[in-house]
Amino acid sequence: MSSSEIWIAFYTILRREIRRFMRIWPQTLLPPAITMTLYFAIFGNLIGSRIGEMGGFSYMQFIVPGLIMMSVITNSYSNVASSFFSAKFQHSVQELLVSPTPNWVILLGYVLGGVARGLFVGAIVTVLSLFFTHMHLHNLLLTVLIVFLTSVMFSLGGFVNALYARSFDDVSIVPTFILTPLTYLGGVFYSISLLPEVWQGISMLNPVLYMVNAFRYGILGVSDIDVTWALFIIAAFIIALFYIGLSLLNRGRGIRS
Repeated sequence: MSSSEIWIAFYTILRREIRRFMRIWPQTLLPPAITMTLYFAIFGNLIGSRIGEMGGFSYMQFIVPGLIMMSVITNSYSNVASSFFSAKFQHSVQELLVSPTPNWVILLGYVLGGVARGLFVGAIVTVLSLFFTHMHLHNLLLTVLIVFLTSVMFSLGGFVNALYARSFDDVSIVPTFILTPLTYLGGVFYSISLLPEVWQGISMLNPVLYMVNAFRYGILGVSDIDVTWALFIIAAFIIALFYIGLSLLNRGRGIRS
């Protein structure tokens, strides 16, 4: 394929993915907005008023970056996992595989579709948070970079999940039993400095902790971990997941019988 044909193929896949989640916005955009609003109201206002300050900020200000990141992670992952598995289930993905479209273009198209949804939901949650607290931006470039790379990483994770999944139940196993616990234990609602030393060490094994804290540093300027180390970990996961996803796609894992 020529470069122009590759660009057309990529743009077509990406546009289709964006139009898919925008067309069913009551299922893809509205639920996370409602859920995060409840988090802001219950954890931020009701419980936060009793907790007081954390890291030099009000509890509401402290948890907002974590909740934004949580919505980005969840929606980036679920968009690609559900979309690509649906294409497998309906056998429509076969049309892409028999076309001259390179597999890396297919992978990037689906992944950036997930990134688009993750960032879109993240923007919605950010706007909603402004109704509950005042936010300032410590480092714009770092904030945008972290949220984009995190969205890419979990979109790739969703793609790998979809390739391995054999049923719709398999698609929900990872978010339910792995992604959700990692997110809730990733410093969204607390600083790991409050934990005993042993649990601080265990928490350092959670990759979500690095993303949440790096994003919090970009917004508030406070973090429990080294931001440079967080960027390294995110980049390593992206490279590994891209290689795994592309290798599985090239082998036809879960697609070709």
